[in-house]
Amino acid sequence: MAEGQIFKIHSDFYYVNSKNTVFECKLREVIKKTKQDVLVGDYVEFNNGAIEKILPRKNYIPRPSVSNIDQIIIISAVKEPELSFSQLNRYIAFAKYYNINAVLCFNKNDLSSDDKIIEKVFSIYEPLGYDIIFTSALEGYGLEEFKEILFGKTSVVAGSSGVGKSSLINAVSGLDLRTKSVSEKTQKGTHTTRHSEIISLDSKTRIVDTPGFSNLKFDFILPHEVDSLFEEIYPLRKNCKFADCLHIHEAGCAVKENLDKIDETRYKSYLEFVEEAKLYKEKVKFQGTKTEISHKRKNNEIAVKISTRKRESARNTKRQNIYKDIQNERID
Repeated sequence: MAEGQIFKIHSDFYYVNSKNTVFECKLREVIKKTKQDVLVGDYVEFNNGAIEKILPRKNYIPRPSVSNIDQIIIISAVKEPELSFSQLNRYIAFAKYYNINAVLCFNKNDLSSDDKIIEKVFSIYEPLGYDIIFTSALEGYGLEEFKEILFGKTSVVAGSSGVGKSSLINAVSGLDLRTKSVSEKTQKGTHTTRHSEIISLDSKTRIVDTPGFSNLKFDFILPHEVDSLFEEIYPLRKNCKFADCLHIHEAGCAVKENLDKIDETRYKSYLEFVEEAKLYKEKVKFQGTKTEISHKRKNNEIAVKISTRKRESARNTKRQNIYKDIQNERID
């Protein structure tokens, strides 16, 4: 049995890198029956072109679907498209939720001469402890610093379409990934990366190129959990009058009392995420989300779990057989 890492998934084929050799594999039926998600970045055991087992992950993110990563590099454009602090805060909070280190990279620096944007970025995010770099894939600005951040790690390069993810990867790797300019009419990028793929820059450094996505919403957590995604808000909650304070209009709210210490764009993003989380809470409350899982884990092994219907059917059959045995004994 060989071990390797999935670096690309296309249709039903899983491309596994094992000792610098690529194997085209498919999933064993037993793995399909568990309905376990198999992700780019997963380490696997395989044999004769068939993946037999998914090895334990150290972490993962569902959108884009990638596992076993060291950091998320959030790419934003300084211009074309215009820098969106709301979208940037989404990516940051997303990385925070999955407990993965985030680095902020602002690309297309050559298109803007507005120092106020740069100053604002540093004033908001540097006090929060984030590494910040400015780059220009076109002019080569900041690429050495970009390489230093990448070195020795597996990095997910994430960001909205059109911000220059593929251009940056091309600039530091020598590859020729597809790129496309931003629409003049909509000021939005178009998707050029269709599938997530791990790209090796050297023996120690890898980048995960991912499709751009813009529909990230916090519709998977509860409202009272949102403040934990904001470093400047969460420490204040212990001083709120009410334990379930959402920091919106409650009396005795320590966050509201310290809004002068929180950037306006950050607090606005917090309110947006809370509203999205409220919709999730309503969904859980009225529809319920509890479903019986189709597989179970024991001693780090995954096994197919028999459904409730099949278990009940098995019990009925067993009872019927018992009754038949009793009847036969009476007849005898």
